[in-house]
Amino acid sequence: MASNHTATEQNTKRHKVEGPKKHIIAFLFSVLLTFIAFATVISGEINKDFIYIILIGTAILQVFVQMAFWMHMKDRGHRYAIIGILSGVVVVFTAVIMAEYWVWW
Repeated sequence: MASNHTATEQNTKRHKVEGPKKHIIAFLFSVLLTFIAFATVISGEINKDFIYIILIGTAILQVFVQMAFWMHMKDRGHRYAIIGILSGVVVVFTAVIMAEYWVWW
């Protein structure tokens, strides 16, 4: 009976339950990033090049927040998913660069 009790304690220590606090913080951060992007575009007084930089920066941060907290990529056991996503990013980036050169030359 005592060995069963210690096995249960070890399982609870190994599987740490993630509470809603991190999800609420991630949601509020996503809302803040979205608000920053909309406010940047709505204000017509900012230089367009600076608007593009802010939009790309907030989009990259949004992707990291979505992948880490909602898709749980920060947890163990997602190595193949991360490799697949990074491979897709490399392929898309290469295709966009090739299309740019094809159109411009």
